[in-house]
Amino acid sequence: MSLSLLSWRRSIAALYAHARADTHPERGWRHWRAGRDELLAGHPESPLLPDDRKDFAGLPFAPYDPALRWELPVKPVSTERREVPTISDGVVPFERIGIVELPDLGTLDVWWLDSYGGGVFVPVQDFNPATYRSGRHLIDTVKGADLGGRDGHLIVDLNFAYNPSSAYDSSWISVLPPPSNYLDASINAGELLRPDPAG
Repeated sequence: MSLSLLSWRRSIAALYAHARADTHPERGWRHWRAGRDELLAGHPESPLLPDDRKDFAGLPFAPYDPALRWELPVKPVSTERREVPTISDGVVPFERIGIVELPDLGTLDVWWLDSYGGGVFVPVQDFNPATYRSGRHLIDTVKGADLGGRDGHLIVDLNFAYNPSSAYDSSWISVLPPPSNYLDASINAGELLRPDPAG
């Protein structure tokens, strides 16, 4: 189990490293999407249920929109701490370390996972009915989801918004975005909900 998860984490990190290195963001995004589809279809750590893998033809995504990618400064704000109870990991602590301002869309809090190793976490939720109701992840450096950025900046690309594992299997528990990570808009970018096979 541990080495299998290590393989998954390495694969995800490699996909993001490729996206960071590519000078054409949309091309890097396409490579990331294809690699992620491959992992979900065949990796032992895939959150897709076995029945969902049989006819899996890739995750649905909105078309790439270059206007929804920015390199943004992380602006200082007052500190805030959240302690999120989970079934598998106990209480997971987060500290707010700043905000990013998305042009014409609003702000998102930037959180630091305040436990061993640490990491930056930026979830997002919006009002598009075609996106996952429990929110999506933009940046999660603990899991390798990191598009980079110069000192004091983060690359925020809504086209890379992806669903947490709970979107595919209800036995997974997700960290829900706090209200400060809700955008008061309908965002047509990133991963969308899979069609309901029941219609």
